[in-house]
Amino acid sequence: MIDAETIKKLAELARLKVADSELDYYTKQLNNILSLEEKLQALKTDIKPLFHSLDVPQRLRPDVITETNQRELMQSIAPKSLAGLYLVPKVIE
Repeated sequence: MIDAETIKKLAELARLKVADSELDYYTKQLNNILSLEEKLQALKTDIKPLFHSLDVPQRLRPDVITETNQRELMQSIAPKSLAGLYLVPKVIE
């Protein structure tokens, strides 16, 4: 059972702003979802999961090289590259 304090903590962790007037609504909704999940868990299912709807092997294409090596061309048109690697601006500090 989820209470208002749990909702506040989850909102803080998710960096969401939840007004005090909305706490009861979210508490009720999340408890409804969890009770539905409990009902679903209680269902008896004796069905083996399928990996594919048809039990036939998948045809695979031959593993052969069909393209020519264009690494030098791609490196030459890249804005920045060094030792075969593409240089990009730092995103995360």
